[in-house]
Amino acid sequence: MLKPVNRKISLLLIALAIFYLYLAYQLPSFANSVINASTMPKILGFGLIALSLFLFFIPDQETKEDKKKRHIPKADLIKIAGVVLMILAYIFFLERLGFILVSFLFIFFCSYFLGYTKHSINLLVSILFPALLYSVFTMLLGISLPSGIIPF
Repeated sequence: MLKPVNRKISLLLIALAIFYLYLAYQLPSFANSVINASTMPKILGFGLIALSLFLFFIPDQETKEDKKKRHIPKADLIKIAGVVLMILAYIFFLERLGFILVSFLFIFFCSYFLGYTKHSINLLVSILFPALLYSVFTMLLGISLPSGIIPF
């Protein structure tokens, strides 16, 4: 029953969606609003369950060539692991060091790690993009982002 890979992935996604929905139902609701903070997460959780069920019942039509395409080279796995570690470091340091600094470091080093060679453009984008996003969120939208060790 679970021989095709899509069925195993489907069951994993359903379990993830159930856990996600459990967390979404823990979000507080407001008494006098129709749309709460948990509305979109709940829609996404139920959508993931529906798509996972669809994936589970798709008939397996995988050939030997398709199985060969599923193989990921070791160099690509190292790059994926490196980016995942950078994302985890970004999450860990976001509150401590602040949005602008951590975003700058993430964008610059992730681009460098993935092989982007125009370092001056990479440096410029790594500085301007987080600064622009920070300005838009704090000044225009009134949403505070972690300032961290930078005092503004």
